[in-house]
Amino acid sequence: MTSPESHRAPFTVSPLVPGDEEALRTWWEVEHTSVTAQDPTAPHRTLEAVRATRDAWGQFEDGVLLAAYDEDGTMVGVAELCWPLTDNTHLVEFDVHVLPAYRRRGAGRVLWEEMARRTRELGRTTIAGEVTTPAGGDAPGVGFTEALGVRTVLVEDHLALPLPVDPAHLERLGQEALAAAAGYDVVTWTDRCPDDLVDAFCTMRTRMNQDVPTGEADVEAVVVTPERLRREEDRRRAASYTTITAAARRVEDGTMAGYTVLVLQPGEESAYQGDTLVMPEHRGRRLGTLLKLTTIEVVTDEHPERTSVHTWVATDNAPMQAVNRAFGFVLVDREHVVEARVD
Repeated sequence: MTSPESHRAPFTVSPLVPGDEEALRTWWEVEHTSVTAQDPTAPHRTLEAVRATRDAWGQFEDGVLLAAYDEDGTMVGVAELCWPLTDNTHLVEFDVHVLPAYRRRGAGRVLWEEMARRTRELGRTTIAGEVTTPAGGDAPGVGFTEALGVRTVLVEDHLALPLPVDPAHLERLGQEALAAAAGYDVVTWTDRCPDDLVDAFCTMRTRMNQDVPTGEADVEAVVVTPERLRREEDRRRAASYTTITAAARRVEDGTMAGYTVLVLQPGEESAYQGDTLVMPEHRGRRLGTLLKLTTIEVVTDEHPERTSVHTWVATDNAPMQAVNRAFGFVLVDREHVVEARVD
């Protein structure tokens, strides 16, 4: 039997030319096709989100978009490299996608070789990315990374909650949470954090980066400053995202106790739960449940076209796993955070 390697077609890799919007759209189409090949409903970013990320490079992070072409000049694979400029200066983050018809023919490998070369050229030692696998099986991406000597350093469950949730179930959860969270209230905002809450919100965001499980990943916690927060908000606005934030506050002194974030991409039926954090001194009061409940109610009332909420939680994050199970989240697939040294 002839091995797949013997049929490997020659591929070339080059960066996208800045300002070439036609190439950028083709790049996004390759990524979109790869992500949704097995599941048309799989979470994926919009073209506007790719453009907004690219246009934000240069302050807190920089990056490059790479494309692999076959002999006929057809774009068959894509990769994105991003590297922090103010923290984690040893690290480069990558994302790779290859059209299904071209997998196992060498396109992914030539992209990897170019990414590794650029990482070394930047003077960085670690390259990290993510690979999605079915809940009960393997996936091509895992075999690809393992063959390259890339190891899994963290596994997260991708969970989904169908919307709308049974109102009676939400009512029960709400009553229990409100009883446990006596002395706290919840404030919400859309897109832009109110000026008077920025410092407290940045403190919580930084604590989230310190507390979130990272497994064996070679990564340091990022300090979120007001400047970084506003930059992130600008990028989401440029991508036409809607961001719903709920924050818990102790009534007697206004101390911020926790937060959760829900992100909505335009033209989709899903919503994406981002960070959920309760500050250590405020834990044990069902605030995580109260925060999630608030954002679910907001998206149900104000965005009835959304039919599900998706979230990603480390497999060993028992408290957040329990909160999600109580709502009715179910396992969709798993995300492997992978990492390799290239020095």
